[in-house]
Amino acid sequence: MDAAAECGAEDGTGTDGTGADGTGAGAVTLPATRIGDGAHHVIAVHGWFADRRAYAPVLEVLDRATFSYAVPDLRGYGEARDVPGACTAGEAAWDVLALADALGWERFSLVGHSMGAAVMQRVVLAAPERVRRMVGIAPVPASGVPLRGEQWELFAEAAQRPANRRAIIDYTTGNRRPDAWLDLMVERSVSCTDPAAFRRWLDSWALEDFHGEVRGCRVPVRLVVGDGDPVLSAEVVRTTWLRWYTAAELVELPAAGHYPLDETPLETVRAVEDFLRADGRPGGGPDGGPGGDRVPRGREGA
Repeated sequence: MDAAAECGAEDGTGTDGTGADGTGAGAVTLPATRIGDGAHHVIAVHGWFADRRAYAPVLEVLDRATFSYAVPDLRGYGEARDVPGACTAGEAAWDVLALADALGWERFSLVGHSMGAAVMQRVVLAAPERVRRMVGIAPVPASGVPLRGEQWELFAEAAQRPANRRAIIDYTTGNRRPDAWLDLMVERSVSCTDPAAFRRWLDSWALEDFHGEVRGCRVPVRLVVGDGDPVLSAEVVRTTWLRWYTAAELVELPAAGHYPLDETPLETVRAVEDFLRADGRPGGGPDGGPGGDRVPRGREGA
């Protein structure tokens, strides 16, 4: 079985927002921050509430000798705020591949926070042979996220209402973070996003269901979740990602909610880089044995 078949991609078509030829026509090279000079290339994709600055809390503690990171702004965010587009995970996947091409990276690993994990999965569907490993942090599954009634209204109106963004951040971190931090997160979110694009992104990551396409994917993936995240919890990961990916493992971080990059940055870096560093190493993860025991103060689930 070839790599494409292993990830459910059969003919380059599907629900990813690309053309029938699967070429990703119209892809743009996203603006990105480069960190490190290592031989293992990594593209880290941000989530719904922030641009590439979502990774700012960990940039100074990354292993720059082992890894080379590229951290882009998606369309509608940061330096790509005014780049037009559909603002879907499928479209962004081709943009990520265009960035990899521009960098001369034939193979690379992927990290995705929240919505960024939906983009990450679209990348592996479009080009499974190019992806070494994946790490999803508080990761949106390929089935989307069910938001109904007042909850949907809260999220849908967040594009225009900063108070909604604050309520969402507060809830998804367990209502236990300082007011000043919540205010800072909202200020960053509002300042870096185009409201119309922000709203379109919601329809993509929350409503699209492409889990049938990723079912059976054999690219190794680690899912990192906070034990205080009430929306994308360890249980959600067990009933989605761990059922669909054949080489998947779960690490749960104590004292973190939906934003481990901000809440527990050092533990998050260990969870990410230990898994990526194990690529090709016997006993180094789901394709060669348990890998979660190297994560300090984390709990691995099956």
